[in-house]
Amino acid sequence: MIATNQTKNDWVRLWHPRETIEILAIVLVGWLILLAHDKLGEKATTPLTWLVVVWAGVKTAFYFGETLWHLVQATASDLPYHRFLLLMAYNMAEVTVSYAFDFFCLFRISSTNIDGIESSLRGAPLFFECLYFSTLNFSFFGYGDILPASIPAKIVMLFEVVTAFTTVIFLISDFVSMKDSMTRKHHE
Repeated sequence: MIATNQTKNDWVRLWHPRETIEILAIVLVGWLILLAHDKLGEKATTPLTWLVVVWAGVKTAFYFGETLWHLVQATASDLPYHRFLLLMAYNMAEVTVSYAFDFFCLFRISSTNIDGIESSLRGAPLFFECLYFSTLNFSFFGYGDILPASIPAKIVMLFEVVTAFTTVIFLISDFVSMKDSMTRKHHE
């Protein structure tokens, strides 16, 4: 029970109002794009598709900076590794869900953006397919059953892969750095 309470306390200390704002921004922008598509119809397909790409690019830059900031903070504060892993797990989940929402928007705007998803899907089943696709992209597995079929969808996928790669590289580099630090402390 102590380990569970400790993990819960670590999670509470890691959660900041900023995370809530990030999640709300991701959902709000996607919802506004879909609302605009519903109101404007097919004539807005191309500009809204590219708006999703621009938004994904903004998020990619943000996630890169956020991951770097977390790494610097973890190293400067000598953050326990289990807390850093919790932080990175949250970051990875947020990124995966965020890009899933981008793919969801791209598909809802035009089902021709993504191959391998049944064009009649809507709501939760469609979001699940997009989350599945995003998770495979983030984890570098990509089975090929779902593929980006347009240049905008390919760009969003590239943004996610770059975000995943930098997150994993920072995670590994931090692990090596902390391991070296612990080894030096042990030998002193």
